[in-house]
Amino acid sequence: MKALEGIRQNNFLLVGRVGIDFCPDPPGTRTRDMQTAIVAMGGSAANTAAGIVKLGGKAALVTCVSDDSIGAYCLNQLDHYGVDRQHVRKVGGEARNSLAIYESRVAEHQTVIYRNGAADFQMDMQDVEAVDYAAYGALITAGTVFAAEPSRSAAFRAIELAKGAGLPVIFDVDYRPYSWPSAAEAAEVLSRAGDLSDVIVGNDEEFGFMAGDIAMGLDKARALAGSTAELVVYKMGPEGAVTLYQGDEIRTGVFKVDALKPTGAGDSFMAGLMASLAKGVALPQALRAGSACAAITVTRPACAPAMPYPDDLQAFLDARPEELTA
Repeated sequence: MKALEGIRQNNFLLVGRVGIDFCPDPPGTRTRDMQTAIVAMGGSAANTAAGIVKLGGKAALVTCVSDDSIGAYCLNQLDHYGVDRQHVRKVGGEARNSLAIYESRVAEHQTVIYRNGAADFQMDMQDVEAVDYAAYGALITAGTVFAAEPSRSAAFRAIELAKGAGLPVIFDVDYRPYSWPSAAEAAEVLSRAGDLSDVIVGNDEEFGFMAGDIAMGLDKARALAGSTAELVVYKMGPEGAVTLYQGDEIRTGVFKVDALKPTGAGDSFMAGLMASLAKGVALPQALRAGSACAAITVTRPACAPAMPYPDDLQAFLDARPEELTA
């Protein structure tokens, strides 16, 4: 896998967002009944970056934050996790950082996300053109960054510059309907991003969405793996995943855990998969590590704080040697 050469540098550039999360506390509390909350860093790109750093890698983020106390909180959190923020720009005016309020409960789980006038959507061409792409090994981005302008055009420009510098592009489809003007626009833009990517990770609904029918999702993943992408991970929730690589289909299951919440699994899976591949772990074992990271994260409150360190991950894997088989 040519993409693996870049991934093994273990130095990732993420183009996406950083936000703030509120989780009603104690776990199990409904938002409507909230008296206190856990506050944590949020945003898919920032969470993935934090997960990579916690597992021993390097990660830098390209985005914008609001020039206010919430933006300052996000910057402080990036520092806390060791994520390089030299490419994070403050923006004034009416732009505000995204906010997520999600419950630490599975039954009747509620997540509310505020992204009106989001600061990260203000990322522009100058932001991405100021980056020295040759200083990194791989670019990671997610679907949410493409939902509005000028962020959309800037993200496509970042992909162009990354590929020009020889970096593999890793794309988490991460379709969030509330962020998009229309489903048709989202399908066209996300498909275009997928066609430019070397590694694509998404769930059955996301691939089905790009294909125009959920029943055609796996065929869409196979088509991408047989044409432009080197590696495609087609996730199916509790049914596991199908990973498409070099003509092979690797089928894996899931770790059975008592989940506290459904959020954070995708970001943690990406972090675990990338960090493991970067360390030279073979693909089947890297997929297992990514799934373990996801399983650990859903058993703990919040997202970035819930992601494992190497010792946590190894202990989890050692305790479940026979799980996650096809």
